[in-house]
Amino acid sequence: MVAKKRSGSYARVEPQAAASEGALALRADAEYAGVTALERLEIELLLEAIFRHYGHDFRSYAFSSLRRRLRKRLEAEKVPSFSALQALVLHEPDAMERLLRDMSVNVTGMFRDPTFFLALREKVVPILRTYPFVRIWHAGCATGEEVYALAIMLEEEGLYERSRIYATDMSSGALEKAKAGIFPLARMREYTANYLHAGGTRAFSEHYSASYDAALFDARLRRNVLFAQHNLATDTSFSEFNLILCRNVLIYFDRTLKERVYKLFAGSLASLGILCLGRRESLHFTAVETEYEEFDAKERIYRRRR
Repeated sequence: MVAKKRSGSYARVEPQAAASEGALALRADAEYAGVTALERLEIELLLEAIFRHYGHDFRSYAFSSLRRRLRKRLEAEKVPSFSALQALVLHEPDAMERLLRDMSVNVTGMFRDPTFFLALREKVVPILRTYPFVRIWHAGCATGEEVYALAIMLEEEGLYERSRIYATDMSSGALEKAKAGIFPLARMREYTANYLHAGGTRAFSEHYSASYDAALFDARLRRNVLFAQHNLATDTSFSEFNLILCRNVLIYFDRTLKERVYKLFAGSLASLGILCLGRRESLHFTAVETEYEEFDAKERIYRRRR
């Protein structure tokens, strides 16, 4: 048994709990390795200022990846310190939008992780067919490549006309790119291969037209998509959904923020709804784990129990 001081007395703590606290402390120490006390203070003040002035809350993002993104923006803006970056973004909204683009998770691609989209097509689509109307939330959609991939799959499966996709991201700049539906032509060969491995049933080129070095995706794929700004760290649920996708976003959040988002999704899913996460994300050891069953463990697809 381990003794832990509390308000002038000592409380009994089980060894397992003490070990868990010790592991968390070690992870916290690793997060701040190589960071001076002054730099940490500057970053914390910058995040607090952004939250109070703009309402964007990055205070619960994983510190190491957060610092890396902030330093990238600091260098791009050619300012000497995080304090100087704070002054810049507070007084220049355009600078804040540039920082938002850096903070938004923008590592994306069409039919990225083809086996996930194949599992979606073969295992989830049959469930979606049972609904008269399908409501889908794609959270953290970035510049929209996966949204178009989802629309293509739903169209090929005959579900698109009775579906509505709500595609959200915190960055208005990323959303504008998503709405345009214009992507580099140079990536179409990669996307075509992904599409075929994901069970695509037509020629991928049927879904876009090429112009110089760009691929413009057909407007029909946006007809049932609503792009909107939404911040997972601060905003609440806005509807009830049959399917929620949020892939490779939560890995950038700390434990507290992850729990908030998992509860947000649980409160947004209809009974027996489907939740899709990224390969490095999991509901194991979370407060909502018992509310789901593993539908496809490898592809991180979960289904609400009720």
